Amino acid sequence: MKRILSAAVGLLLAASGGRGAVAPLATSSLLFAVLGFLLPDLLLREEVKRRRDAFRHALSAYLDLVNVLLAGSAGTETALEAAAEAGDGWAFAEIRACLDRARVLRRSPWESFAALGTELGIDELIELAASVRLAGEQGAKIKSSLAAKAAALRGHQLARTEAAAQAASDRMALPNVLMFLGFIVFIGYPAFISIVAS
Repeated sequence: MKRILSAAVGLLLAASGGRGAVAPLATSSLLFAVLGFLLPDLLLREEVKRRRDAFRHALSAYLDLVNVLLAGSAGTETALEAAAEAGDGWAFAEIRACLDRARVLRRSPWESFAALGTELGIDELIELAASVRLAGEQGAKIKSSLAAKAAALRGHQLARTEAAAQAASDRMALPNVLMFLGFIVFIGYPAFISIVAS
């Protein structure tokens, strides 16, 4: 980056002949300052979006593991912790840390999940905590609530994946049209020149 910046400044100085280089330098400095202020924020937002999507995917897998363990007649607490230990990656590490915090503070895992969802900005985790808490209060089976939430997460992931694929297909339409127009110009140029010359 430093090489590119020094080359750009050198080109500006060479283009102005060394005289009056203050205005282009001030303009380019202002442009680089604005770019340097906005670019990290844009890159960080993209990274946050990607990490949230990865966490949603891991949460869906985690809920499937919990359902399998609950079907094998494991207790709720045991199923939650064993499923968290089974996974790898930063999302499962966050879930494990959340369960550890709940155990140390003697809180419900669902309260900790709601707090983690608020901290990370993941609405699905907050909804999961609320639905399981409601199921526990009303005496419904937690397993059915977890299974429903896992199915809903998979449906949302599928819809997001299809929307991303459609957007990528739409973005590819313009380059294809431009390539076709370039091909027509490439083929038609010799014929056009021969007509004009005769």
